[in-house]
Amino acid sequence: MTRQHRIPVTVVGLGSMGSALAAAFLTAGHRTTVWNRTASKAAPLVAQGAVHAPTAEEAVGASPLTVACLTTYEDTLAALAPAAAALRGRALVTLNSGAPSGARAMTAWAREHGVRHLDGAVKNVPSAVGAEDTLLYYGGDRAVFDEFAPVLRVLGGDTVHLGDDPDLAALYEMAVGGTLLPALVGFFQGAAAVQARGLTAESLVRYSEKWFEMIISLLPVFAREIDRGEYGDPASSVNLFLAGAAHDAELGEEAGLDIAWHRPLHELLERAVAAGYGEHSVSALTEVLKKPSPAA
Repeated sequence: MTRQHRIPVTVVGLGSMGSALAAAFLTAGHRTTVWNRTASKAAPLVAQGAVHAPTAEEAVGASPLTVACLTTYEDTLAALAPAAAALRGRALVTLNSGAPSGARAMTAWAREHGVRHLDGAVKNVPSAVGAEDTLLYYGGDRAVFDEFAPVLRVLGGDTVHLGDDPDLAALYEMAVGGTLLPALVGFFQGAAAVQARGLTAESLVRYSEKWFEMIISLLPVFAREIDRGEYGDPASSVNLFLAGAAHDAELGEEAGLDIAWHRPLHELLERAVAAGYGEHSVSALTEVLKKPSPAA
């Protein structure tokens, strides 16, 4: 990175991810100012060369770019509200969780206070911040992204601007993130099942990794089916998945597992069959998901 790109940066919010962001800026040679409600969290970063600001107002006033990494948009607004005047005319990047509506509200607040706002998401764990293959994507003010892209790429080599809509990062964050908990619960159920036989969860990892690789290979196929609305040439049909529901119950009984979390998934399959998708690709569940259940 050239000297002209080593601009001062402020990081607000020093949880595990915020601390990782600040450390990455420091490693890249940026003068990094940090602030957190719990001041003691700044100590490790100060030891690395960061400047600890006593207030959020002083923190954002120290840099042309502030990166806020708190839990929710509400948390971010609460932390930055006292610093709104100091933020005027500066750039703000928010990297927190929340729905697209929260991102839109954040941008509206920023515009009201003359703040240039870009919303984003880190698609990896804190320990991966700064790696060449770490993905971060952003939505909103393209001018902010273009101006600070060399700085933002310090956080991850795979840095993407999704578009000018301010809520795109939040939309993709939730759209992609929807796979996380079901996949993890599936693995946790598998771990409980093999432990019931006196085996280790670790013994499951190799085979689960292969399973996830297979799922990854199918995503482009499913995406094409969904985008075309064509489900009639299935590799795996809805009926095939529904037939497996009985096996879930058998495994649960044999291993003494709570498999109640499967029930809504089985009901979704049943709704798809009732809608005429039984012999169609399982990706046709997308069409059922577009029509909320009457019981919802």
